[in-house]
Amino acid sequence: MQSSWTVYIIETEDGLLYTGISTDPERRLLEHRQGARGARFFAGRTPRAIVHREPGLTRSNALRREYQIKSLSRAEKLALIEGCLPVCPDPATENSA
Repeated sequence: MQSSWTVYIIETEDGLLYTGISTDPERRLLEHRQGARGARFFAGRTPRAIVHREPGLTRSNALRREYQIKSLSRAEKLALIEGCLPVCPDPATENSA
């Protein structure tokens, strides 16, 4: 059975946005806060909270969606967080056009 992956966005105390994937976003947030296994992005920054999540993906689809989100502008990411953009297009159908 495949694990269910989640794409998440964390906001830092200074308002920056970080996008990642995990099978357990809450554990990953804790790792980012503790620093030992966290992303280098958080060196000198404090993760505040998970502000957006898209659960229920395969690892492959989660990686594709992470790339899509990382390609968005800050304004587009904020619109996604606020629910003004589609949450998760099906990556399998995007390449069929």
